Amino acid sequence: MIRVKVPLDLHAVARDGSAAFALATPLLVHQLLGLAVRATIGKRAPQDIFARSMHRTLAGLRAGDYLVEVDGRIFRNPDAVVVCGDTAAVRFFLRQPARAGR
Repeated sequence: MIRVKVPLDLHAVARDGSAAFALATPLLVHQLLGLAVRATIGKRAPQDIFARSMHRTLAGLRAGDYLVEVDGRIFRNPDAVVVCGDTAAVRFFLRQPARAGR
């Protein structure tokens, strides 16, 4: 499980004057995955490593190789919207069990 700190959307709070956006931030799943990949590889990792990791992560999700669970909700589409609090728990699940080595 990867715990991701979700950035606060200050623009939405200021624009709408609603504190609800301070408590729950809507993000696209691929944006949240970007935060998870960055948290996993580290903030100091080179941009090309981040870009390759994101490309492989999104390609695997689009191909249906795995599912993403965000705070207990399952997502198969990287363009779906997920609403998160200040942190999100991101987990990846293979759609089929991995084969044992021979």
